[in-house]
Amino acid sequence: MRAIWKGAVSFGLVSIAVKLYSATQEKDIRFHQVHRADGGRIRYKRTCSVCGEEVNYDDIAKGYDIGGGEMVVLTDEDFADLPLTTSHAIDVLEFVPAEQVDPILYNKAYFLEPEGAATKPYVLLRDALVDAERVAIVKVALRQREQLATLRVREGVLLLNTMLWPDEVRKPDFGFLDEDITVRPPELAMASSLIDSMAGEFQPDAFTDDYRAALQEVIDAKVEGREVVAPEEVEEAPAAAVDLMAALRASVERARAARGEQPEAGEPTPISAARSAQKAPAKKAPAKKAPAGKTTEKKAAPKKAAEKKTAQKKAEPATEKKTGARKAAPKKAPRKTA
Repeated sequence: MRAIWKGAVSFGLVSIAVKLYSATQEKDIRFHQVHRADGGRIRYKRTCSVCGEEVNYDDIAKGYDIGGGEMVVLTDEDFADLPLTTSHAIDVLEFVPAEQVDPILYNKAYFLEPEGAATKPYVLLRDALVDAERVAIVKVALRQREQLATLRVREGVLLLNTMLWPDEVRKPDFGFLDEDITVRPPELAMASSLIDSMAGEFQPDAFTDDYRAALQEVIDAKVEGREVVAPEEVEEAPAAAVDLMAALRASVERARAARGEQPEAGEPTPISAARSAQKAPAKKAPAKKAPAGKTTEKKAAPKKAAEKKTAQKKAEPATEKKTGARKAAPKKAPRKTA
């Protein structure tokens, strides 16, 4: 890394010489504007809108537009008398709990390295910040601008975070803030359940810039003269419109499934419950069921009676046949004796 600034941390009557290094770097893939026909770089000329002549960088001054087409021109001499433009001090103003600093104020981060014999006071300030569990609020002049910043410890190194001034943070002004929207307790409870099911420990290395990787693959393929075969994207069918509770239940189920958790036996899953609520028509009230014992007796009694009646019907014709045959047989006349 290359130091971009040198100065000193002013800590009471203690001065700690430090070097400043940019702690972050952008990984975006940068492109040049080129002529599509031959690949030539596109160049821009600085020209004056009044006389039309090309202007050298040394002849360029700063102008402030006051409106109505009028411009106030400021020269280097005008900026020379401003305070802190050449100051190389990081003035510690106070020490505050880190949670009191709204993260929206953070702008850019820099590492501080002790220079020369400043190692011991540097380590002293570092350890004192760790023990106090606080961050230092400081002022520093960088790039001809006074900035508010914090000093905190990260991986054994003092980290300077420049901050936005409070008047640089916009206030939200949206219509829904004035609306009276009521969230039902069951919805809030289900949303809290979803948060719990998706809770975890933040591990930055687990996340990657997939777009940048794909773009780099396209560039590498162009350089090597090969084609890039993009994987086919499976388009998910648009989900049917469900109410908020059903969507929350389905989200909880999906989060649990992603973690490998299974619903308990007999427990209806949120998705199945939501689908049942959508697809199933309104059910009629079920008829009252009689006790099991009485129902069996009632069903069994008619069955036995029917069997008995059928047996009697089968038996009756046979009896009548036999009886009729006996009655119809003629009686033999007695023999007469001489």
